[in-house]
Formats: sequence, C-alpha cells, structure tokens
Amino acid sequence: MIVALILLVLLAFSFLSNLGHFARNFVSSGGRRINSVGPRLDEVIIEDNDAANKIAVVAIKGVITSQAMDGSGYNLVDIVKAQLKRADDDDKVKAVILKVDSPGGEVLASDEIYRLLTDFQKDAKKPIVASMGNLAASGGYYVSSPCQWIVANELTITGSIGVIMHGWNYRGLMDKVGLAPEVYKSGKFKDMLSPDRKPEDIPPEERQMVQHLIDETYGRFKQVVQDGRSTAHQKNKSNADKGRALAEDWAKYADGRVLSGKEAYDLGFVDQLGNFQDAVKRAKILAGLGGNANANLIQFQQRYEFGDFLRMFGKSQAPPVVKLDLGVEAPRLQVGQLYFLAPMFAH
Repeated sequence: MIVALILLVLLAFSFLSNLGHFARNFVSSGGRRINSVGPRLDEVIIEDNDAANKIAVVAIKGVITSQAMDGSGYNLVDIVKAQLKRADDDDKVKAVILKVDSPGGEVLASDEIYRLLTDFQKDAKKPIVASMGNLAASGGYYVSSPCQWIVANELTITGSIGVIMHGWNYRGLMDKVGLAPEVYKSGKFKDMLSPDRKPEDIPPEERQMVQHLIDETYGRFKQVVQDGRSTAHQKNKSNADKGRALAEDWAKYADGRVLSGKEAYDLGFVDQLGNFQDAVKRAKILAGLGGNANANLIQFQQRYEFGDFLRMFGKSQAPPVVKLDLGVEAPRLQVGQLYFLAPMFAH
C-alpha cells in the first residue's frame, strides 16, 4: 500500500508538471501547437539578462552518432532538428550558438546535422555562430563549417579533416587455435571486409573499391568545408569585421592532421579566436542587435517525464563489464562504417 501511495503521488506530480509545461508552451507559442512530433523540449534560461530577445544554444557534445542517446529513443540528429525547429518558430530567438565539443563521429549523422544547420540559416534567416570548446575535430569541424561565424580558443583541438574506416583481421589467431571459416557466397566481393580472411586472399580490386569509397567521402568533406567557409565569407563581407577567408593552400592541411585554434585561424578555418562569451557577442552583432545589447541565453532541453522513469525498470540487467579507464570515453567503432573521427579516437 505504501508503494501504491508513492506511485500515486508521483503520477499526480507528473500530471501537474505536464499541465504546467503545456500551459507555458501554449502561452509562449501564442496558442500554436509545437513539438507535436519528435523530442519533447522545454525552454530553459541559462543566462537571464532581463531581455526580450533570445539567443538559443545548441550543444554538440561527445561522439556524433545516429544511435539513441537515452531511453527516449531519440538520437542527436533528432534532438538538434527539434531544437532548430523551436528556434525557428520563436520570433524572439534572433540567433543560434552551436556549442561544439566533439571528436567527430559517424559520417551520415554528421552530414545530416550539417544539412539541418545549412537549411536553418537559409530558411529562418537567423545566423549560427559556432563556439568551439576543447575539441572540435573531424566531424566536430564538419558540423561547424556551415556556420556563418566560427569562434575557437587558441588551444582548441580542431581540424582532422579526413575519413576513416576501421576493422580487425583475426585470421592469424584463428589459425593458431585450429579454427577455419567456411564461406558460401553469391559473388566474388560478397565477403568484403570480412575479418576472417588471410590478408593475401584479399583481391587488389577490393582494396581499390574500399579506398575509392574513402576518397569519395573525403572529397565530400573538403567540398563541405570550402562551400561553408566561402558562403560565410560572402555573408560577412558587409560586416565591419569580415571574418577569415580560407588560405589558398588550405587543402594541403586537410590531410587528417589536427590543428590548434591558432593554426586554424591562420588558415581561415575559423573566423575569430576567443571563448563562449565572444561567440555570444558575435551572435548579437550578426543578428543586428549590437554587441553590447542584452539578450537572454536559452536552451531547449529534452523533457523527462514519469513514463521515462518507469521505462528504466523495464530494462534487463546488463552483464558486468570490465573497463580500462584511459581518461577518455572512446566510441565503439562499427566495422565497415565510415567515420569523421579525430585520430586519437579512431582505434
């Protein structure tokens, strides 16, 4: 009975909380229904400057992946899409800051976020300023490149423009224990990237096809950088500070190497050296508010309700896992999948 009473109180609290969220969203949206599909978001003020205008902060943190981030079933792409939709619908939001602290991640997820940011600036006519934190490399730079302005700290690790596909070949270990694979296939290349073949059995044509796929994706990365930086430079020409244009030999440095924020600035990969507050000031300028104008910093955060709490009890107990703490949380790379990922996270 005690447990039932506790659950009843929690249900009542959840109902009242949801009712309050609905009322606030109804008032703020002028009676329009918002977020009917996708992640449920609540507007949270992260810096209250007692202003009517707002600047929305969208965070890209950790590995960029299409996998669900939590029990809600939504991934990073879904959440970014919903956040940009809210920023577009709210007339008081004058600009967006993309706060990036990421080593990169999956090629497709990075490209989808890139397209969302590009379409938002074109359709909403609101500028996006990228604010790079400790790490904005590979896919982290890929999603930053369409932004109208990029701010990095001198010590930010960025660059790492390139593509990687990672796998293991354990045929030598199989031979040692007397284990041999039996493969029946419909075509010569049906077992491409199979980890149980002898390296000498891999035909040269297969290696050429895989390398062609890498080169094609790499070419897309370089085109995204060139298009994003060129478009931003054209937009910023009307401003007193025109930002940075790509150096003539920028492609020579797009070979996978990591760069400091200072090196990236010298090569035109970023527009300004500074911190998050410098990015906020730049967002105000690009939005036509003036660098010293007041604006509230907000974030559209995912809402967790009582149903999400109950779903936690439906999960099976995972088997114990022994982890070696190396100081970083490295992603689990899937064999045969392409990644925009900084080299220190690629193994």
